[in-house]
Amino acid sequence: MQLELRPALFWDVNVEEVDLHSHRASVIERISTRGRLEEFRAMLAFYGRETVKKTLLDARYLDKRTLAYCSLIFDVPITEFRCYKLAQSNPGHWNY
Repeated sequence: MQLELRPALFWDVNVEEVDLHSHRASVIERISTRGRLEEFRAMLAFYGRETVKKTLLDARYLDKRTLAYCSLIFDVPITEFRCYKLAQSNPGHWNY
């Protein structure tokens, strides 16, 4: 099985040079944050549910929407994600 990478998702690199195994974390994070639902499903089928789950749990950054979606899909509390813990330890500016 081959995972099709949409060039619009990987605008900063040459899609033909992306190694799906050595660049696994980058591919999973990019598809999760910017990909379509069918791309997310194809990624799950290609890498396996546990690999995707572990990679996203260790991600340094996920936007709030992606974080909530992954928490729901993988049935893991948001507080277990590394990116959530990092965000809590680095508070931003106050919103007045």
